[in-house]
Amino acid sequence: MVFGGGPGGGMGGGGVRMRDQPKLAPGQRPDVHRMLSLFRPYRATLVGVLLLIVLAAAIGVVSPFLIREIVDVALPQQRADVLAWSVGGLIAVTVVSNALGVTQAMLSTRVGQAVMHDLRVSVFSHLQRMGLGFFTRTRTGEIQSRIFSDIGSMQAVVTSVMTQIVSAGAGVLMALVAMVALDWRLTLFSLIALPFAVWMNRRVGRRRREIVRTRQEKAADLSAGIQESLSVSGILLGVTMGRTEALTRTFSTDSRELADLEVRSTMAGRWQMAVFTTLMALFPALTYLLGGHLLFADPPGQGVTIGTLVAFIALQSSLFPQLNGLLRVANQVSSSLALFTRIFEYLDAPILIQDAPEAVALDPATVRGRLRFEGVTFTYPGAEEPALAGLDLVVPAGKHTALVGATGSGKTTTGYLMARLYEPTAGRITLDGHDLREITRESLAASIGVVTQETYLLHAGVADNLRFARPDASDEELEAACRIAQIHDHVMGLPEGYDTVVGERGYRFSGGEKQRLALARTILRDPPVLLLDEATSALDVATERAMSGALAAAARGRTTVSIAHRLSTIRHADQILVMEQGRIVERGTYDELVTAAGPFAELARQDAWREDGASG
Repeated sequence: MVFGGGPGGGMGGGGVRMRDQPKLAPGQRPDVHRMLSLFRPYRATLVGVLLLIVLAAAIGVVSPFLIREIVDVALPQQRADVLAWSVGGLIAVTVVSNALGVTQAMLSTRVGQAVMHDLRVSVFSHLQRMGLGFFTRTRTGEIQSRIFSDIGSMQAVVTSVMTQIVSAGAGVLMALVAMVALDWRLTLFSLIALPFAVWMNRRVGRRRREIVRTRQEKAADLSAGIQESLSVSGILLGVTMGRTEALTRTFSTDSRELADLEVRSTMAGRWQMAVFTTLMALFPALTYLLGGHLLFADPPGQGVTIGTLVAFIALQSSLFPQLNGLLRVANQVSSSLALFTRIFEYLDAPILIQDAPEAVALDPATVRGRLRFEGVTFTYPGAEEPALAGLDLVVPAGKHTALVGATGSGKTTTGYLMARLYEPTAGRITLDGHDLREITRESLAASIGVVTQETYLLHAGVADNLRFARPDASDEELEAACRIAQIHDHVMGLPEGYDTVVGERGYRFSGGEKQRLALARTILRDPPVLLLDEATSALDVATERAMSGALAAAARGRTTVSIAHRLSTIRHADQILVMEQGRIVERGTYDELVTAAGPFAELARQDAWREDGASG
């Protein structure tokens, strides 16, 4: 599609696609053993399924021998007793086989769905622990495609194909044993085409595996494009830029390519399989011809009899469809390896930010909030120059520290490192003397509350959005947090109050209202450290001034770090750090820095000019 999903993404005529995904190394093959290991927790149930399959296959080969008794004994000798028990046996075999089949299908489906559940949860849990950098490089639609489309496409393989392979394999084996018992010569003749079928199946499997992987990548592109272009932001961008027709044309092209790949995937090897199926259909007639010659040549009562020939044809008629189905299912499994590979790529993606083996869980109630950077250097993946270079700073506990500077100076990066959304490339960051890498991520998140300039609200009620921070919060606590954030009166004016659905990404609210809700959500957690990354950037000057007192009250007694372009919001900060190119170039209070007539004074002059222009 035509939207990029990360840094550098945008709208273009030919479309922007990200391909920063983990891949198999050249020549590396999908790990079949790893795929089978998914079933390991359900070994006991699988053993039961396998026993049912083998039992059903063994019972299934009894029918031809009963047919031989009817043809060779019951009918020629007019033996009513033999006819009765043979027919009864045929009925019993049918009933028992069907009952075993239903039971086996139920158990195998349960196991398959349990494996699907485990796989979905594993991928989701793994992605939850991936660093922020992974998601800045990966489109949301691509992730959704792998979790839903890829795993969904694997469902048939996981839930039924494995048991089909075992069932068909057991059926083929039992049929071959029974056929050899009837006549080994006819059995050898029946297997003439088997090597050709195996060779053809392997060749088709390789082709289909390549097509399936390409098809899933194209489906992921399409899914990502839909997610981006049909979101509220995407619609606004497309309409205001006059790109709706171009978007439709690009979508049509991608959809047509996907349709072509679906056709190729479906038809891959169909002609070869049709030739094989035709040969298999001819074999019963040829077997009658060979069997007739053997019947004429063998002494009467020895070798091939009419009953033997009829029973053999019955076995052969069940063998060939099972053999054909076994090859077809094996081909399907071979194709599905591409899907497993895509899922394993995500599961194998390294988690760059995780708890140390002996990480400690801090009690937020005891955290004082002193943060310290010691020689911290950080470089974004793929970047040539570091965003921070040898940064040293101290954020005193219980004080208000502000980070200011031009765009790209490293302010937000510093804040993200404080919240451990990224790991330093070098150096270390401490909270009350504890290296952040030695603190559990859960307790760190409870100790440092973050409000970013990118406000995200769930498509749910106001109360549900607030309780995302504290599920056990009472209604009174919700209202208290909203009063501090100056949003309570607005919420009470909505049609359903705190139960009002905010809309996708909060589009029922203005930018300032969304940011005030985000502030209330963080205040509700009552963290000892408050990190505000342009948290008031969407507020007008009047609303921002009205909130300043409330924010000051919320910040009292806790460490507050403000990242700001609008310098009026940090006028009363205890410490202001001015950053340029990942380094601190000035420190001091607002008045001290203005008097110094350095970089901060220039920023203050530009800020005052912008505010004068806005008020005018």
